[in-house]
Amino acid sequence: MRAFAELYTALDETTKTTVKVRALARYFAASEPADAAWAVFFLSGRKLRQVVPSRKLAAWAVEAAGLSDWLFEECYHAVGDLAETIALLLPAPAAAIDRPLHVWVTQHLAPLRDADETTMRRDMLAAWAGLDLRGRFIWNKLITGGFRVGVSQQLLTRALAEVAGLDVATLAGRLMGDWQPTPGFYSSLISTETTDDHRRPYPFFLAAPLEGEPEALGDLAGWLAEWKWDGIRSQLIHRRGESFLWSRGEELITERFPEIAEVAAALPLGTVLDGEVLPWRDGRVMPFAQLQRRIGRKTIGKKLLAEVPVVLLAYDLLEADGIDIRDMPLTHRRDRLEGILRRVDSPRLTLSPNVEAKSWHELAELRETSRERLVEGFMLKRRESPYRVGRVRGDWWKWKVHPLTIDAVLVYAQRGSGKRASLYSDYTFAVWDGAALVPFAKAYSGLTDAEIRRVDAFIKRNTVEKFGPVRSVKPEHVFELAFEGIQRSPRHRSGIAVRFPRILRWREDKKPTDADTLERIRALLPPTEAATPVESANRFVQGELFS
Repeated sequence: MRAFAELYTALDETTKTTVKVRALARYFAASEPADAAWAVFFLSGRKLRQVVPSRKLAAWAVEAAGLSDWLFEECYHAVGDLAETIALLLPAPAAAIDRPLHVWVTQHLAPLRDADETTMRRDMLAAWAGLDLRGRFIWNKLITGGFRVGVSQQLLTRALAEVAGLDVATLAGRLMGDWQPTPGFYSSLISTETTDDHRRPYPFFLAAPLEGEPEALGDLAGWLAEWKWDGIRSQLIHRRGESFLWSRGEELITERFPEIAEVAAALPLGTVLDGEVLPWRDGRVMPFAQLQRRIGRKTIGKKLLAEVPVVLLAYDLLEADGIDIRDMPLTHRRDRLEGILRRVDSPRLTLSPNVEAKSWHELAELRETSRERLVEGFMLKRRESPYRVGRVRGDWWKWKVHPLTIDAVLVYAQRGSGKRASLYSDYTFAVWDGAALVPFAKAYSGLTDAEIRRVDAFIKRNTVEKFGPVRSVKPEHVFELAFEGIQRSPRHRSGIAVRFPRILRWREDKKPTDADTLERIRALLPPTEAATPVESANRFVQGELFS
């Protein structure tokens, strides 16, 4: 555990990617496969579910530290992280025990899942007594399922590739899919010999946001434009008579979308498609909120299947006849994809159409219709581009529509977490409904550190009421909020929910009375039946709807 805790500290204390890669490479080069496998598991963002309730951890920590409940609570609010608070407050161990990471996970953490409360308490107190400050912090994070560190999958892959002497693309591919953190897995991960897992997807190619004008990309003739669909990015695999549907989050979702799994059986053997799972009815895409009804459910009843049917809108072919064709030009891959889908001939497996335009200006005008079509803008792909690994700039760009914006009044605040644990940095904003302010959205990002400190000082001076950790404040400050989507929601007091809200700027030039109204926000809602019919999409390809 000590080596893993030291790695965590080294990664947490720097923002330099080269330093992080060196620290990771040193750790893996010196680790046994059993420890390295679990390190890859946690560093790649995978988690074990929480095995001990937080309230019990807090109660046992209060007991072990000899503190009162109120003092522990104050310390927790100051620190902002339960795992760190407990690690800091516990008395120093008489003698720290340095057991390997895999021993802590398999022999100490895993048995807690089925233990009774008495056993849990005994084992937790024993674990805390045998770990130093860093070890306790990591242990607490693993116990709560909240382990996170500032390492991207790309950096982890680079370090492993360096240790193994393999190219990054090979390591990225081996890390995809469903695997268990065993010594055998780690050995095969860094092996120079070819490994074969017919279930495994390819690493996804991710587009970078287009920050300037599209004209800077050159002649439009060299680019393919597609609508940017709002669904679940997925790969559909049909190999050795079996079919698998993987999400971009490397989750196997085949059972959740049986209608797609069924049509996958008609694909030629050795086929891998890249596309988007979308809620789709009568040739039209449905709002993303409908798809959310099926996300997270492993068992889908007949009623939900009927109410929210789905399709896979395919836009790339990664493997054909068992051969990896990712290095071939996009135009070649698309031509072969179109031929495969034509032979399958199923409404559940559809080609994402190209959008033709005569100029960038004409394409920009079409982009302004994105919201009424329930899409997010355009994907721009270089026609000769290969299918790369990860977010590589230059060949694929996402040209999203500008976000929706409104002006709202700050009405509630709560302390943040981590480095912002002592600052009020989590905000609730309201808009006018007649003469009353109605809570509308929460936002946590967008302000500078200096602005957060100013808002924090205002909140502490102008608190009206306290509701546990939440403070109600005088409605005096207006902020401009941005969000990507909007929909009706009976669960929200305002009757509206928004996607990805964040703060654009502090409108110190406006008074609370200048903030937006609920009526104005309702006007931003898309038409109930707004969608993009397949027929209309095909007509776009033919240039019939450009006028």
